[in-house]
Amino acid sequence: MTLRLTPLLLAGLLLAAAPAATAQKKNRKTTPSSTASLAGNAESAIKEADIKRDLFALAGDKYRGREGGTLDELRASSWLAEQIRAIGLEPAGDDGTYFQWFNLQRTRLTPGSTLSIGSHRLRPGHDAVITAPTNARVTAPLVFVGTATPAELAKVDVKGKAVALQISGAPTDGISYRRYLFGKLRDQAAELTKAGAVAVVFISDAPAQAVYDHWSHIFERGRYGLPGDANVKVPAEQTPVVWLPSSDLSWARQAGQQFSTELKVETFAYPSVNIVAKQPGTDAQLKNEYVLFSTHQDHDGVRAAVAGDSIYNGADDNATGCAALLAIMRAFKQQPASRSALFVYHGAEERGLLGSRYFSDKPTVPRESIVAVLNAEMMGRNAPDSAALLGSTAPHLNSSDLVRTALAANQAGPQFKLDVEWDKATHPEGWYFRSDHLPYARLGIPAIMYTSLLHADYHTPKDEPARIDYAKLLRMTQWMYLTGWAVANRPTPPAREVGFKLER
Repeated sequence: MTLRLTPLLLAGLLLAAAPAATAQKKNRKTTPSSTASLAGNAESAIKEADIKRDLFALAGDKYRGREGGTLDELRASSWLAEQIRAIGLEPAGDDGTYFQWFNLQRTRLTPGSTLSIGSHRLRPGHDAVITAPTNARVTAPLVFVGTATPAELAKVDVKGKAVALQISGAPTDGISYRRYLFGKLRDQAAELTKAGAVAVVFISDAPAQAVYDHWSHIFERGRYGLPGDANVKVPAEQTPVVWLPSSDLSWARQAGQQFSTELKVETFAYPSVNIVAKQPGTDAQLKNEYVLFSTHQDHDGVRAAVAGDSIYNGADDNATGCAALLAIMRAFKQQPASRSALFVYHGAEERGLLGSRYFSDKPTVPRESIVAVLNAEMMGRNAPDSAALLGSTAPHLNSSDLVRTALAANQAGPQFKLDVEWDKATHPEGWYFRSDHLPYARLGIPAIMYTSLLHADYHTPKDEPARIDYAKLLRMTQWMYLTGWAVANRPTPPAREVGFKLER
């Protein structure tokens, strides 16, 4: 499906992008109407067939899920750089290349770490989750305390013992159950440790088991950060916290068992990469400013098989964003804008927004020259006529000016029904804080995220290229392009919100 945007509609979009009181600069060579015509012509370079071809190539099994910090991510990044070279954009990474290299720091349990409960020998990271990598050597009697209510704990002296309990409860403050559960594991373990427990063993109830099935794999790899981050420093010996599936309850609750573990931690660094390219602007002054189009190329890699499939392809998350940026590049190459367009594929987003944290801290262009960040994150699923624009609702709103431009582009183009709930501070998923626009927004740079939101295949092997709605992805790409084109041609940068402050 291709949108037919008239010059009149696009001219209106460009006018909406500029404050009414601001006159055109004298050195401008084009009127809004003529600039709109150029945008309409360049939009023809954005083709559904190209997007589909690129997405199938990137999110097929060849790149094995593009796990951050692996050869698979680096091979996929090399493929993307080759596509960018073929389109004709200039390298904007380090040393005249498309690449900006950075190191991940990883802290994990060594393969030789051991764990046993009674007669059950468990493999850490496989049969049992260790919620945080820690050095620990513990041999102690195991006591089961039910759900660890005050009445149950009053009957047991936990000092010097390993304490087993079944997870229970539900959130009461509006956060998602997953966030509630991870907080509960942390906080309840801390309380039991303070009471004298030398190890804590959580056993899933039914709701926790659903999270265990979907999310326990995130603990397998340990912790990741940039060198110097507090979370990846080798910890001193700490109380081990173990999380078991619900199927282990029958034997884990038995009396008279011994808990024994020897956990050892190692830490090391290895590379990930950002891919950076630019299309220079045409205006003698404005070409020194950049509209940054953002996405990430990594996903979860190869994990334990689910229904026989072990590759987490990440088609929606986030090969959709990768294919969209290639399409937008083709449009800007066909017709450059007044400002320069900067394209950044961030590495290791799934490791904790590491590539965007690194680039925003060490950009390859002057940071003050970045006038806006348009971030593509999961743009190809759910209802064909709906989408969301994150960063459009306070306290996440850091540029009303940029948001007005994006909303005008939506009206001029795809006319999606916009879901505003996911952008609210009260939304249980906290979705605003989970993609690459965030480090830029924290620096005060106007930033928004284009997304079609989560779905049941999120972070599972079912996130496959065949499940993408390519007609919708085309329209999401066009919306993002139209916004960026308007920002790149307006006389002044988007104004920043005075007093912007995130809730966390």
